Amino acid sequence: MTHAAVPLALGIGLGKNTVPVRLLVAGAVASMLPDLDVLAFHLGFSYGSAFGHRGFTHSLAFAAVCAVLGASTHRWLETDYARAFAFLFVSMASHGLLDSFTDGGQGIALLWPFSDARYFAPAQVIEVSPIGVARFLTERGATVFLSELKWVWLPCLAFAATLVLLRRLKR
Repeated sequence: MTHAAVPLALGIGLGKNTVPVRLLVAGAVASMLPDLDVLAFHLGFSYGSAFGHRGFTHSLAFAAVCAVLGASTHRWLETDYARAFAFLFVSMASHGLLDSFTDGGQGIALLWPFSDARYFAPAQVIEVSPIGVARFLTERGATVFLSELKWVWLPCLAFAATLVLLRRLKR
């Protein structure tokens, strides 16, 4: 659920005139969508496969394709195509970028289909989350929660507050 912090911060910070509620909800959903790739384990794909966890669904190309599809519903999202595309792309692309800051796994296939290489950010400061709800509800899950609070939620809150302040000063 932490992946929703980025679109929520942007949406709150920019305001509902810029990011209507429907677009905000779509962005929050898009930010979590890449983790549906955990189903690949059940289909027999290995973790390191392009179709495995943190593979193609975490790539910038996949984020762009999904943003194009999502932006095609821009009228329903109560915005224009360009704004819908940009918000959905940033929301979904942020997933892979945030995951690259975690301290576990085999990296993120950010540049798929151009490269199958897996990447990490220069600093892996976020504790990697266990896969599955039951595993998250353990002491390890509490450690992950505190890490995500420190490295994702608090910076996003500060970013949103800064955007709100800038909007108010502009008025």
